[in-house]
Amino acid sequence: MDEKLTEQLKKGTTTVGIVCKDGLVLAADMRATAGSLIVTKTTDKVVKINDDIAVTMAGSVSDAQLIIKLIRAELKLREVRLGRKSNMKEAANLLGSMVYDNIRRMSMLPGIAHFLMGGKDDTGFRLYDIFPDGSVTLVDDFVSSGSGSVMAFGVLETMYEKNISTDDAVKLATKAINAGIQRDVNTGNGINVFTITEKGIVHVKRQELSAKLE
Repeated sequence: MDEKLTEQLKKGTTTVGIVCKDGLVLAADMRATAGSLIVTKTTDKVVKINDDIAVTMAGSVSDAQLIIKLIRAELKLREVRLGRKSNMKEAANLLGSMVYDNIRRMSMLPGIAHFLMGGKDDTGFRLYDIFPDGSVTLVDDFVSSGSGSVMAFGVLETMYEKNISTDDAVKLATKAINAGIQRDVNTGNGINVFTITEKGIVHVKRQELSAKLE
């Protein structure tokens, strides 16, 4: 592949998922890049799929957006056909198969998409790491994705505690994303944080960071 095209296709972000005693927390920064260019400063990288499931996205924006549209439609169709909602394991495996097909499809542009899927069903709250190769991993503590994940993991490894509350996890997720913002040039401009609890999926924080000169 042409070296200039490869450089343009590089993407970056920092997303975080945390398992809590009373639910889940999903968070992400708000910067979208194409190589060294900041394309937008207000990207929503935490997306609600239905009333019970949300995902964070990293990788190629076009691929991630298309897969999100497909998983929404497929889960709705399954609900109509089966007469019930898909549980978290079924939803995660379905998304994993879509990601698997996406990266292996012949294309001029590499289809890279990485998702963290969180939600609840009759068995409780579940957090899954849907890696760009299509693998599906159940997470029982925390996970991060994107170019700033190394910095985020450093914060999570140090500060995470079992049975953390969602309130404390919101603060921890904010610190982890901020670590990515401070050290990863492809992460920045703001932080979005969502909680998934018995009350549903709630957007609890949107913090925009400005670099404008006064």
